Amino acid sequence: MTSAADAELAGRLASVLGVDGIDGLRRLSGGASRETWSFIAVDGSGIRRSLILQRQRAGSERDIAVEAAAVRSAGVGGVPVAEVVASSTDPEVLGAPFMIVTEVPGETIARRILRDDRFAAARLALPAQLGQALAALHALDRATVPGLETSDQVAQYREVLDTVAQPHPAFELGFRWLEAHRPPPGPSAVVHGDFRLGNLIVDEAGLAAVVDWELVHVGDPMEDLGWLCVKSWRFGSPLPVAGVGTYDELFASYAAASGQPVDAEVVRWWEVLGTLKWGIMCIMQASAHLTGTVRSHELAAIGRRVCENEHDLLLLLG
Repeated sequence: MTSAADAELAGRLASVLGVDGIDGLRRLSGGASRETWSFIAVDGSGIRRSLILQRQRAGSERDIAVEAAAVRSAGVGGVPVAEVVASSTDPEVLGAPFMIVTEVPGETIARRILRDDRFAAARLALPAQLGQALAALHALDRATVPGLETSDQVAQYREVLDTVAQPHPAFELGFRWLEAHRPPPGPSAVVHGDFRLGNLIVDEAGLAAVVDWELVHVGDPMEDLGWLCVKSWRFGSPLPVAGVGTYDELFASYAAASGQPVDAEVVRWWEVLGTLKWGIMCIMQASAHLTGTVRSHELAAIGRRVCENEHDLLLLLG
């Protein structure tokens, strides 16, 4: 982005926030549907506040207004999140629909969280904190987050894999197992949809904030527990829950905080689906590079992880 464009964005941010100036505007890495910026808002008294801007990318089907409502509701409900300072779906305000939140100090890089000595105490605290955060999330009133959608993810990813027209016998076996062992319908709740290391800010005391709410939806709350346990999100650790804890620790914490017992087999079903889903997502990301839609070494490298997920899926199915 040009410096003139940066200056224009800084001016618009100052107007939206009602402050005298914007310092340190800096573009951060972002996902496929969001641009992310960090900056400092300076008011007339010289008070400085570190903030994060996320703007919705053109063509994104994920409404940032739903995400902003979910973060606000989660904060009220006791889930550790950043505070939403401002948001709008009007593209004329900042050039695209946006959300501005407070910056939460901490680490998001999973390998550092799992290995650095400074997070030793955090690793001990996280299993209980993750269960408590998920219990608080799943207790939210769905009416406070308008626009939430729901879907049959087995059918959704079946269709996605079919569009690629590639043979993946391990995934076909996974689809058959999922259909044969589908759990009976249970109570639905607000589900984060991507609750895992990488989307959690962790400090020396443990969980500081849950971020990246783009995939929030209505579904089975056990989806979040199963996704948290997918092997890819352990980043080499032998411990099954985000690389920091055991199933029993997570389930006990969630049950104590929610008052609802956890059926380990239902969580396992969602862990199987999560493993298959991530494998198909890796196929699609690699395909975006191979077809020239988005030329990216990162996307190409992700394609090499498809076989890892096939192996993980076969291990899960025994």
